Amino acid sequence: DRIRFSFWGVVSFGEATPTIANKNKSALMMTPIQKKRLQKVIAYLFLGAIVVGLILYALSQNLNLFYTPTDILTQPPLASRTIRVGGMVQEGSVKRGLGLEVEFVLADFQKQITVQYDGILPDLFREKQGIVVLGKYDPASKTILAEQVLAKHDENYMPPGMKKGAQ
Repeated sequence: DRIRFSFWGVVSFGEATPTIANKNKSALMMTPIQKKRLQKVIAYLFLGAIVVGLILYALSQNLNLFYTPTDILTQPPLASRTIRVGGMVQEGSVKRGLGLEVEFVLADFQKQITVQYDGILPDLFREKQGIVVLGKYDPASKTILAEQVLAKHDENYMPPGMKKGAQ
């Protein structure tokens, strides 16, 4: 018989006798069931990462960021990205074109930007009124091509039909 020293510092005599070193080696090996479990865990983690990635991608595509005219003119957004721009309609800036075309200036007390809109404006739209515009920025003309115009109102607002009933 030969005397061997194992990695774990245990003396082993011959190959036929079981030793602590052999028991530790078998403890490091995985059974087929453990291998299957590990494969399933890795597969679920991989699929979970893909699902989270797809959700984040979808959210980033549908995200409409809110800007002020100052934000747009200092750091212009991508022309292909839909954005929301908020501010006050500047007095004397509303110009009506043919049909439903409207052009007005939106300001935030620092800078101003021109907005072009083709559609029906909300009833609350007027000069010196706060609005939010949903549209795309055109860097060539430095204007917002609006798809939607939303008028803001204060918490005391009551539609005209309800005012008559409340009095």
